[in-house]
Amino acid sequence: MRTWSFLMALLALTAGCNRSQAVKAPPPPTEVGVAVVEQRTVGLERDFTARTEAVPTVEIRARISGVLEQVLFKEGTEAKKGQTLFVIQQAEYKAALETARAQLAKAQADLTRARDTSIVDRARASLDEKKADYGKAQQDVNRYKPLAEARAIPQQDLDTSVAQEKVAAAGVQVAEAALRDAQLLQRTQVQLSEAAVESARASIIQAELNMSYTTIHAPITGIIGKVMVDRGNLVGKGEPTLLATISAVDPIYVDFSVAEADYLRLAARVRLDPNAKAPANPLPLDLILADNQTFPHKGRFVFVDRSVDAKTGTIGVRAEFPNPDKFLRPGQFGRVRTVLEDRPDAILVPQLAVVEQQGAKIAMVVDGNNTVAMRPLTLDERVGDFYIATAGVKPGERVIVDGVQKVRPGMQVKAVAKAAADKPVEKPAEKPTGTPAGKAQR
Repeated sequence: MRTWSFLMALLALTAGCNRSQAVKAPPPPTEVGVAVVEQRTVGLERDFTARTEAVPTVEIRARISGVLEQVLFKEGTEAKKGQTLFVIQQAEYKAALETARAQLAKAQADLTRARDTSIVDRARASLDEKKADYGKAQQDVNRYKPLAEARAIPQQDLDTSVAQEKVAAAGVQVAEAALRDAQLLQRTQVQLSEAAVESARASIIQAELNMSYTTIHAPITGIIGKVMVDRGNLVGKGEPTLLATISAVDPIYVDFSVAEADYLRLAARVRLDPNAKAPANPLPLDLILADNQTFPHKGRFVFVDRSVDAKTGTIGVRAEFPNPDKFLRPGQFGRVRTVLEDRPDAILVPQLAVVEQQGAKIAMVVDGNNTVAMRPLTLDERVGDFYIATAGVKPGERVIVDGVQKVRPGMQVKAVAKAAADKPVEKPAEKPTGTPAGKAQR
C-alpha cells in the first residue's frame, strides 16, 4: 500500500513537470506568403471604352417609283461594288425612253427642214429681179430725159419712165424686206428646231437615267443588311424608299474618347497631320472585345477631333483596325488599349501587399532574419496587379502578400514565396513597329 502511494505521487509530479515544460515552449512562427519587389521598365497602359463604326455606310434607296420586282442578294452577306441588288418594274420607263427617242428623231427632221434655204433663195432671186427692173427703169429715164428736152419725144414718155423708175425702186425695197423676213424666219426656225433637238436629247438622258434607276447596284463593297421592303410593294412614291443598308467593314473603325490628360501624353506619338513627319515608332492599339478576348489585329490612330469637349473634358479619337475575316460588325462595344508612356526602372509592389492604414498606404516587409517591419509607401501609377512605388521599398525586398492581417511589426514569421499575380510584361527594346507592354489600367 505504501509503495502504491509512492508511485502515484511520482506520476503526479512527472505530469506536472511535463505541463510546465509545454507552457513554456514558444509557439512556431506564423507562416506568410511573400513576393519580391522587382524593378523593371514597364509600359503604362490605358483602356478606353470604344464602339465600332463602319465607314462608309450607305443607305440604298429607290430613286424612282415602281413595283419592286427582284431582290438579288442574300441578307447579311458581302456585296461587291457594282453588284445588282434590286430591280424595279421597267416597262413604264422603257416606253418613256422610246418616246424620247422618237421626239429626238422628229426634232432632228424639223431642224433639217428649217435649215433648207429655198425660201431665202427665192426671196433673193426676187430681189435680184426687182433690182434689174429698177436698173432698166433708170436707163429709160436717162435715155428719155435728153430726148424730151430736145422735144424729140413727147414729155409724157419721160413722165411714164420716171414713174416706172419709182415703181421699180419701191419693188426693190419690198424685195429686200421680203428677203430679210425670209432670213429671219429661217434663223428662228433653225434656233427653235435646235432647241427642240436639245430638249429631246435631254429627255433621252432623263429617260435613260430613270431606266438605270430601275436596276440598283451596290455603291460600295460591304456587308448588306436586311431587306426593308418585300417584293411586290410599290417603292419610291413621293419619297426615296429605304430598301437596305450596306456598310464597309474592312477596315473597321473604332471611336472612343480620351481624357485630356491622357491625350497630352499620347499627342507626341500620334502624328496625323499629313504635312508632318510620321513618327518613327507608330503607336499600336489593341482592341479588347466584350468577351475580354483581344482582337488579333493591331490598330492605328487615324483621326483626332478638332477640340476637347468642355463638358466632359475628353477629345474624340478614331482608330482603324484590319478586319479581313469580317468578324467585327458596326455597333460592337469594346475597349481600346494602348501604351501611354514607358516608365523605365519602375519599382513594382504587388497590389496584394498594399494595405491602407489611417489614410496611408503601407506594406509589411520581411527582412533577412524573417522579422516583419512596416513601411509607409508612396505610390504612383497602377500597372496591372502592381503599383509603381516611388518611396518606401527597394528592389529585392520581400513584402507580405498573403497573411498580412496575421502579423505585426517585430514578429518572426516563416516566409513562403508566392506569386504576387500576373506579372507586368517588361517593356522590350524598341522596334520599328512598336509593341505595347505591360497591363496598365486607370
